[in-house]
Amino acid sequence: MFKVAFDLESEGSDWPPVSVERLWGEKTKVKYEIRLLNTPFFARGVAYGDLIQVRPDHERRELVFEKFTSESGHSTVRIILIDSEARGGIESKLREAGCSWESAEQFAPLLAVNIPPEVEYRELREWLCARVSEGIVDLQESAISSHHRAQLPRFP
Repeated sequence: MFKVAFDLESEGSDWPPVSVERLWGEKTKVKYEIRLLNTPFFARGVAYGDLIQVRPDHERRELVFEKFTSESGHSTVRIILIDSEARGGIESKLREAGCSWESAEQFAPLLAVNIPPEVEYRELREWLCARVSEGIVDLQESAISSHHRAQLPRFP
């Protein structure tokens, strides 16, 4: 396995809270192609299992994201918990839907959610949007696969 550096552009004064995110990946048979093996917290446009092209950066001594190659069918959303007491209910719904997620102590209110291709995203999205309307969470759709977009009648 290899770590791949994703250089992040600032989206505001405090977002994202880091300038580089490093994701795990594995080599494929194609030179400089990597399959991602975890869900990004901050890098946009990529999801678990996606194929990406990397370039070696000898000065930094690491592999750096170059471009997206192809999607895996997985999607990535980020859930920011506004009401921390809702965490258990949110995680229970994600588990029930068949999703997995990552969290990190230094970014406690943030869940990086992997939505596998077999999950009915329309239903999950409606439920999450209702939680947004209630002021319980904020939602960021970072990488929605074409498979999941096809389930949505009017996806932005």
